[in-house]
Amino acid sequence: MQSDSPKGSSQRSENFVEALSAYSRFHRAQHWSGTFGEFLRTIVPGNARQLARTSHEYLWDMLCWFGRNAQTPNSVASNGGEPAGPKELFKRELFGIDEPLSRVVDYFKAAAAGSDVGRRLLLLLGPPSGGKSTMAILLKRGLEEYSHTDEGAIYALQGSPMHESPLNLIPMSLRAEFRDTYGVEIRGELSPWARDRLEREFEGDFLRMPVERIFLSEAARVGVGTYAPHDPTTADLADLVGSVDLSKVAQFGDEGDPRAWSWSGAVYAASRGMLEMIEILKVKREFLYLLLTLTQEKNVKVSRFPLIYLDETILAHTNLAEFHKFLQEKENEALLDRMVIVKVPYTLSYVDEARIYNKLVSAAPAFRDVHLDPHALRVAAVFAVLTRLVKPEREGMDLSKKLRLYAGESVEGFPETEVTRLRTEAPEEGLTGVSPRFIVNSISNAITRNDKKSLTSMEVLLALKDSIENDARMDAKAKKLWIDYLVLARKDFYNRWVKEDVHRALFASFEDEAQQLLDKYLDEVEASLDHREVTDPITGESRPADERFLRSVEEKIKVSESGKLTFRQEVVRKAMVAYKVGEKFTLNSHARMREAIEQYLFEERRDVLRLVTSAARPDDEARKKISAVQDRLITEYGYDEHSAKEALSYVTTLLAQE
Repeated sequence: MQSDSPKGSSQRSENFVEALSAYSRFHRAQHWSGTFGEFLRTIVPGNARQLARTSHEYLWDMLCWFGRNAQTPNSVASNGGEPAGPKELFKRELFGIDEPLSRVVDYFKAAAAGSDVGRRLLLLLGPPSGGKSTMAILLKRGLEEYSHTDEGAIYALQGSPMHESPLNLIPMSLRAEFRDTYGVEIRGELSPWARDRLEREFEGDFLRMPVERIFLSEAARVGVGTYAPHDPTTADLADLVGSVDLSKVAQFGDEGDPRAWSWSGAVYAASRGMLEMIEILKVKREFLYLLLTLTQEKNVKVSRFPLIYLDETILAHTNLAEFHKFLQEKENEALLDRMVIVKVPYTLSYVDEARIYNKLVSAAPAFRDVHLDPHALRVAAVFAVLTRLVKPEREGMDLSKKLRLYAGESVEGFPETEVTRLRTEAPEEGLTGVSPRFIVNSISNAITRNDKKSLTSMEVLLALKDSIENDARMDAKAKKLWIDYLVLARKDFYNRWVKEDVHRALFASFEDEAQQLLDKYLDEVEASLDHREVTDPITGESRPADERFLRSVEEKIKVSESGKLTFRQEVVRKAMVAYKVGEKFTLNSHARMREAIEQYLFEERRDVLRLVTSAARPDDEARKKISAVQDRLITEYGYDEHSAKEALSYVTTLLAQE
């Protein structure tokens, strides 16, 4: 890779500086400050509803804003053709947990509508590394980004440690008139800090009280707060609500003076926005009562002051062990009744699980120069999901079929609606099993031991086996079960994938041959269903449908004799749907037909493949074919030189065993 010329490097540097300058100018232009009187005259008209939003309303508007701003062709395609919605914010980072995300979005929607849901604490419950923290982080970052937009503009009393709404200045006696004038209700109260400043500095003239636009920021402790419990025996409520600042008592002479109080508690930092409570069930019970009272009544009580009004959304998360311990104590029943609990399990789709690994791998510096073969992350994902599944008891159903159904694949004998029934029968699936962190750690260890800067699927499986065997937390029985899952992932999934790759690479015209075979199958099926003859393309003679050919294709995907009619009718129906919308029925139109055709072609060419790849001393022609196969694996199927050789060698071994 050539280094940049000095001129090119200098130009990029100038462009970057200009981008920073433009960002700075835009950021400065967003700022606004003035008196409350100026605020009423210039900001409130036309924006009253926006300015009077509760924290739940603000969060819901933020989610909707992200959904609207993701309405691009790419976003619609990534959502399966559906327009982007309030879940769009989470889809940046979270995969395969649509149901929990929908429940979280429904919570904010209901709370924003003014229902009693807004008086409940939102608790995310699930296994480690399942996405709970990521969900909270995305909400916090979303708030920060939204507050910089015109739609998300938010204003506060200047200098207020609670970033309280300027509308709270309006006296109770005038709020009905404000409602009649602007059509919105004022729901807040001035804090002791604001009351003190109003009387002391402005002699009660609230029109002179300074107001400014604020921008939510976790780093600046503005509208976004986070609390993580330390030692429960030494944890102090002051971490949440502050305490007397003794250094200022001498200055102001009274512990009850708001200026002598430290307003540094997490609940003040999160006012107007969101407070994240990490591992909430580890805190003392008085912490929970304070938080739940804050959620329910929108106020807190601290010594020396009357009730302090605070409007913020509290999102907490915890793990299953802490939750089960919490359930065992009867005195916690009242607390549970004031929570909305959303389970956040691991994903049960290996396709989505692989996307999680890809995200984690892409962000890790150690992976940047390492090539992973096209199935390395998928086969690891298959293993991970297998550890999370409950063994099905239904006749004809096994773990591999269940896993494929959860990934959206077609499985003979089981309709798509079977997924709902399977999930209902095993509601705890996904709450246990291997975590994404375990998988990525294992792959990282394999990379550090590998000097080839290339990792194959088999090397990933071996790395996982090594991690399992050396895991001190697992007993021998659990280790054996997980290693059996590794074997299942290799035999039922990786073997099929790698054979298909090698087969396609060996026969350059594979796609054309496969499409021709699909067209022939359709012709024969239509003739069979219509009880008519077909014209043989070679002899030109009429003959009955080739039942032997049809069954030889269908048997590759285990379509039974009794189930062939249903399968054929389904294929013809999908072909007719494609025809009606002006599309060609291709291998991509029907996943199971694609698998059947590929397997049929593979069986036809098995002898050729074995002959080319297994010769101990290949001649020049065989060497050319081997080289051509490797080249196509590299250029068309995502392999590199190392993984292509390993794939070819592995498939040769498989053929020798058959």
